[in-house]
Amino acid sequence: MKIAIIEDELLAVNYLRNLLDQQSIVPVTEMVILRSKKQAIDFFENHSADLIFMDIHLGDGMSLEIFESVELFTPIIFITAFDEYAMRVFRHFTIDYLLKPFEEEDLHKALQKFISIRSNYDPEPVLKSMSSLRQADSPDVMKRFMVRDGNKLKSIDEDHTAYFFASGKYLFLTTTDNQTYIYDDTIKDVIHKLNPQLFFKINRKFIINKNAIVEIIKHSSQKVELKLSPAPEINSDVFISKRQITECLSWLKS
Repeated sequence: MKIAIIEDELLAVNYLRNLLDQQSIVPVTEMVILRSKKQAIDFFENHSADLIFMDIHLGDGMSLEIFESVELFTPIIFITAFDEYAMRVFRHFTIDYLLKPFEEEDLHKALQKFISIRSNYDPEPVLKSMSSLRQADSPDVMKRFMVRDGNKLKSIDEDHTAYFFASGKYLFLTTTDNQTYIYDDTIKDVIHKLNPQLFFKINRKFIINKNAIVEIIKHSSQKVELKLSPAPEINSDVFISKRQITECLSWLKS
């Protein structure tokens, strides 16, 4: 079994690694140590693990932000020194959490819980709860967006914003009358500033306004395409991320 440890404190890393080496509940064949949010994102873009131990607070930000950049379907055991976060996570997530300082017995209980549920593990509620936890800390939603139009600044309201899309290093805003502008933000940050009833991040490239959808094409249970108006000039085939399909369809019904 391959285990990833996302933890920025070296003492905590070594402590957990030693406990994992000494236990016999799960066979550990490989351990990957990731000391920052950036390292975790870089790793999970091309690799996977069977179980993740994740500290909530990292030196370069909240580990919950990792989910905005990569799709993680792996069971997670959270680690935190802050009880308020531990309790929020515990209420929402299906694996377990370890509250620092934890003992060997605490780790064993978490591993046993992992063994008992891993065959029926469903990542969808976890991913949905991640979004809820992030939105709980978000500021008030934005209703208007400032873009540059030549030498002038232009304000576009949410009802006239069809979608945001990322391309290369830039984020673009496309209006309902098919005008596209560079928008000074990132797709992972702007999603938390938008009205969640109106906008949804369907994949790593697109945040769409519900009213921009003109057709939903279900190729299979794991492949759902959206036709948008206006149609994107690039990335013309727009698909919902596999992990977002259930939540996105529920959002469309609401």
